Amino acid sequence: MKKAFKIVLALSAFTMASHAMAQITLYEHDGWRGRAFSTNGQVNNLSRSGFNDLASSVVIDGGQWEVCDDRGFGGRCMVLRRGSYESLGSMGMNDRISSLRPIERRDRYSNEAPAPLPQPTYEYRRRPNERIYEAQVVDVRAVVGQSGERCWVERQEVNEPSRANPAGTIVGALIGGVLGHQVGGGTGRDLATAGGAVAGAVIGSRAGNNNGGGSYSQDVRRCETTVNNTPEYWDVTYIYRGTEHRIQMSAPRGGTIAVNRNGEPRQ
Repeated sequence: MKKAFKIVLALSAFTMASHAMAQITLYEHDGWRGRAFSTNGQVNNLSRSGFNDLASSVVIDGGQWEVCDDRGFGGRCMVLRRGSYESLGSMGMNDRISSLRPIERRDRYSNEAPAPLPQPTYEYRRRPNERIYEAQVVDVRAVVGQSGERCWVERQEVNEPSRANPAGTIVGALIGGVLGHQVGGGTGRDLATAGGAVAGAVIGSRAGNNNGGGSYSQDVRRCETTVNNTPEYWDVTYIYRGTEHRIQMSAPRGGTIAVNRNGEPRQ
């Protein structure tokens, strides 16, 4: 009996420890921006925390959580695993979470949400209860990628010039001369012989032109130099409490930038 009691007590302690390590943070806007609310225990009604139907993105720092669109874990519920959920809109839970609680770890759930992004995924996300300040942006520079060479292969028609066949010319001249020599006599025979040789040479040369002439297609590699004018990121410089800071951002930023008390950027 005592042994069974110890086992139950150990399991209860393990469950409590698992829930203690569990933590969820809700963010007011997509991309872990705006106000944040964090807890490591179940919340039956987020209205009491001022965060009812306000969450648009979530970060799970530990455990597995069930979030529901009605208080008291009613209505439509989904299971979220450890990781970062950049937007709840794709799963139909944007601005709809009213209650949440840590749950027992399982391999699969019938109401499980799509897989989260690896964690951490957003270095500059606002932390719960973190005070935010405005720092003045003094310089913004676009940084473009390097230019390079773009190559491709295309099919091209090639016309090969015909080449005369010397052997055919010689053979044709001999045959033509022999045939011409058999015609007439005297001076006429000599002229016929010469004419036959010339005609035979022309015929033999044309016969040679059929070897090697014509057209065909082949793969040709072509290249051109490309110039990249699209910024890869923006190098932003801002001043906070007299100290200059720099950050690389995916979009240009002017005026001011949100930072914490250490001058670290927050979005």
